Amino acid sequence: MQNFRDYYEILGISKEAAADEIKRAYRALARKYHPDLNPGDKEAEEKFKLIGEAYDVLSDADKKSQYEEYSRYWNQKGFLGSNRSKRSGRTSKAEAEYSGFEDFDNFVEQLLKRHQAGEPEMWQAPPEPAVRTRAASTTERINPERRDRANSAPSSAARRYRAQPTAPSRRDAEADLTVPLEKAYAGGRERVRLEDGRSLEVNMPPGMVTGQRIRLKGQGIDGGNLYLRIEVKPHDYFTLQAGDIYCRLPITPSEAVLGSTLAVPTLSGRINMMIPPGVQSGQRLRLSGKGYPMGESLYGDQIVEIEVVIPKVLDDEEKALYQELRNLERFNPRADLPV
Repeated sequence: MQNFRDYYEILGISKEAAADEIKRAYRALARKYHPDLNPGDKEAEEKFKLIGEAYDVLSDADKKSQYEEYSRYWNQKGFLGSNRSKRSGRTSKAEAEYSGFEDFDNFVEQLLKRHQAGEPEMWQAPPEPAVRTRAASTTERINPERRDRANSAPSSAARRYRAQPTAPSRRDAEADLTVPLEKAYAGGRERVRLEDGRSLEVNMPPGMVTGQRIRLKGQGIDGGNLYLRIEVKPHDYFTLQAGDIYCRLPITPSEAVLGSTLAVPTLSGRINMMIPPGVQSGQRLRLSGKGYPMGESLYGDQIVEIEVVIPKVLDDEEKALYQELRNLERFNPRADLPV
């Protein structure tokens, strides 16, 4: 078998690693090699794909079991693809089970069900060759195929996408699709309108990131593939960094001094968060697991930066209370100045 990958080595763990250890190792590596932190770095992108693949397999008990059984036989003498051992003329049960896989990539694609019809495929290699177009819908638009000017006559967009009767030309196309952060986070059905008049409904995966490519089989030019290149639109409140979501939470001076329980916005809705007494402006609090999807059942964190806001306008009663507090307070923030 060719292209075998040692998922334990990729994640830097032993074969006896427990589920929580596998999860911690993946999370650390996913943050290190996340495309948002390594823009334009193809090596980091490939590493990110590999560790995601490794986690998908090792975090699932059934997939892990199949992978380990496959691993015991893939490099044994006589077990090379569909070739059987010619010494004995017999085939073991495991060898017979895996002999249909031409190489390791084929085995993994079946294991992870990557090629189900109608489902998007992520992080694909660039097509050969690709026609640059643009997508429509809630975002961009897709242009029809650019044909060689010397060999083409003016025609409608729809005709450019239609195969020629005498010389069919199946070609791949690319489209840029910009999605809001909420849609990229949740995924789900998205309708994409093409400039040639077609409208496609696509099942978008959760946790999409800028630069990710999704392949739509048969939706390109004359039956070729259409590659959607994702761009996640910046959000007015949330900032995405390698799986973690950052935001600022304004609070009042009394909430900062006494502590409180406040409703904090997250991409999955508002949740209550405990604000400890004496919290400082600029201090960061962590909401574990409330960040961005980073794999199957794995999420980053949400980092909430506290901002203590001083009121600019007070009524007479509020002024009187603040004056009373000044008369009573013993706290002196300038007591330890070095000069």
